Amino acid sequence: MKLLFLGDLLGRAGRDAAIKAIPELREKLKLDFVAVNAENASHGFGLGPDMADALFKAGADVITLGNHAWDRREIIPYIAQEKRLIRPLNYPPGTPGQGSALVTLADGRKVLVAQAMGRLFMDPLNCPFMTMDELLTRHRLGNSLHAIILDIHAEASSEKMAFGHAFDGRVSAVVGTHTHIPTADHQIFPRGTAYCTDLGMCGDYDSVIGMSKDAAVARFIRKMPGERLTPAEGQATVCGAFIETGEDGLATRIEPVRLGGRLRATLPEV
Repeated sequence: MKLLFLGDLLGRAGRDAAIKAIPELREKLKLDFVAVNAENASHGFGLGPDMADALFKAGADVITLGNHAWDRREIIPYIAQEKRLIRPLNYPPGTPGQGSALVTLADGRKVLVAQAMGRLFMDPLNCPFMTMDELLTRHRLGNSLHAIILDIHAEASSEKMAFGHAFDGRVSAVVGTHTHIPTADHQIFPRGTAYCTDLGMCGDYDSVIGMSKDAAVARFIRKMPGERLTPAEGQATVCGAFIETGEDGLATRIEPVRLGGRLRATLPEV
């Protein structure tokens, strides 16, 4: 199976670039499945229902969120109805929406996507390791489940890597989101799980993690509140990872995907 996971969409630049790129990448990479993190798609903070609809229409199969899940309040009734939009699994019981999505493809194959949020330098949610372990006792790679992808939305690279090793051999891939900077550690762990610490963002890299650089730099220098951070609006780079799995659902390949904008382009050969 050939899968693509795109990192955090940042503002209009990242959103528009991803919507344009998804159909092209589905064709070029012969993709079976596409997931996207879109928690920053609405002016850098949250996701609007119309934006989610546009991403699904473009060809996204699942959308994940993160710590900005609730910044657009109108997403709350939407996520209660749309099962392909997920928020972190380790939010407390009773939180709207769900932390995983099981998608059946046109050919009958099934893909599970789940997201957890880290706790280092983040909100003190339920334990991401224990919560995800409980989910995976109910969903296992095998004849009826062809791929499992975990999105670990976390600040600390150590926590992300520990999360990847904790589930090595039980899932197809563990990919990190949230920090908006693509890491170069794409690898397959010893038991067959593909891993990358951070997919990077889909957004303008002439910025500070996607936000206009002058206001962001001023905040660091002056240590005082300033103008509201707004997304950079230059040409965006689409960033993510291409993952290929074997018959057992474990990974045989993971490679970076970068398209457009300031970063050096790279696309896997298929």
